[in-house]
Amino acid sequence: MEIAALARTTKEDIDRAWMAVQHAAKPKIHTFIATSEIHMVHKLKLSRQQVIEKAVAAVKRAKSYTDRVEFSAEDGSRSDKDFLCQVFEAAIEAGATTVNLPDTVGYAVPHEFGELVKYVHEHTPNIHKATISVHCHNDLGLATANTLAAIMAGARQAEVTINGIGERAGNASLEELVMCLHTRQKDIALNTNIDTSLLFPTSRMVRVITGMMVQPNKAIVGANAFAHEAGIHQDGVLKNPMTYEIMKPETVGLNRNQMVLGKHSGRHALRAHLKDMGYDLSDEELQAFFQKFKLLCDKKKYVLDEDLEVLVTEVVLRTADLFALEYLHVTCGTTVMPMASVKLLINGRSVKGAGYGNGPIDAVYNTIAKLVDTQTELLRFTVSAISGGTDAQGEVTVRLQQNGIVALGRGADPDILTASARAYINGLNRLEYLKHNQSDIGSTDLDESGI
Repeated sequence: MEIAALARTTKEDIDRAWMAVQHAAKPKIHTFIATSEIHMVHKLKLSRQQVIEKAVAAVKRAKSYTDRVEFSAEDGSRSDKDFLCQVFEAAIEAGATTVNLPDTVGYAVPHEFGELVKYVHEHTPNIHKATISVHCHNDLGLATANTLAAIMAGARQAEVTINGIGERAGNASLEELVMCLHTRQKDIALNTNIDTSLLFPTSRMVRVITGMMVQPNKAIVGANAFAHEAGIHQDGVLKNPMTYEIMKPETVGLNRNQMVLGKHSGRHALRAHLKDMGYDLSDEELQAFFQKFKLLCDKKKYVLDEDLEVLVTEVVLRTADLFALEYLHVTCGTTVMPMASVKLLINGRSVKGAGYGNGPIDAVYNTIAKLVDTQTELLRFTVSAISGGTDAQGEVTVRLQQNGIVALGRGADPDILTASARAYINGLNRLEYLKHNQSDIGSTDLDESGI
């Protein structure tokens, strides 16, 4: 498996990229520059020849660090086809082993994008020395379709993301592309060697870590992907699942027969079940996990896989906490002003206070902010139920900003106010961690921020 770092065509970016991946078993540097007229004229203010020169210089510098070099022509789908081939030829001659054709703004349609890949393949003289890659955005909802069209036209690398997350409307979805190739293998005759049974659990893990919800009707990994509501569909599935299911849920790692755990579940059974889910915790992590599991069992009669995944994330991604919640009491209702009483541990010292707000969560956050004496901006607040039932855990995700540093905080609890407090405190702890551990990347002009 290659580990790649993305870099603009500046020397500083390429040097930093190498610093990031130099210890990987197979390090790769991925450098890019825009090749469309609109980008060259209005953003870069460079001529075609200058763009080629910068691309060549960047590839050569990257090549001085590693033999694995990828070059991307940003906004390639809106670039002049012949100029695109010219840039790719120069990049390959300079040492690029992969040339990437991005649909940066999601403008392409499948037949057009496939033809572009074919054109590059046929009109770039030294293309046989490199792998053709594609990178599709989903602005028109065609990222996966465009990626598939490119593969069928000769591309042999696809840049995709789990759950389709990415800039603006996202990128081509890994799970959609993998299962499309898997399901239609007889027709397309290509495969990825990816273990498809890990798609669903990986999707859920990414959701928990990023706090980005997966829409219920999302293909492959959405909650409704294998749900059948219409009577005629249900009847067909009962008679033969393949009447309305073109793939088995188990193929993507969705187990219909979910194990339900409770307060009488032992450590050994819990560890075995976690391994079945794909989590191999150390003894120390398992001990911390088991303590959290028992506390949750006191609040919830049954603990489901979704609950376990949240607990695993809390244990594995935990940082050294400066702030910890000791006590929370909230008063609210239709005739009283919301008030929160909070006791925190701050660097081992217990402090308490109370405050009001425009709603109970606002009261909690105002009180916590007063106790920790910090000014942070709440950029985003989301809440969702982890599982079904009135005793389901509420999962809260917040995005906090302070002095240009942004941190994600998350918390879960059957009590949504407690979950909200934990998410806020988790975000504050992450802010503190980032403030003291953030690399000094310097200040640079970010006019070429992505592909």
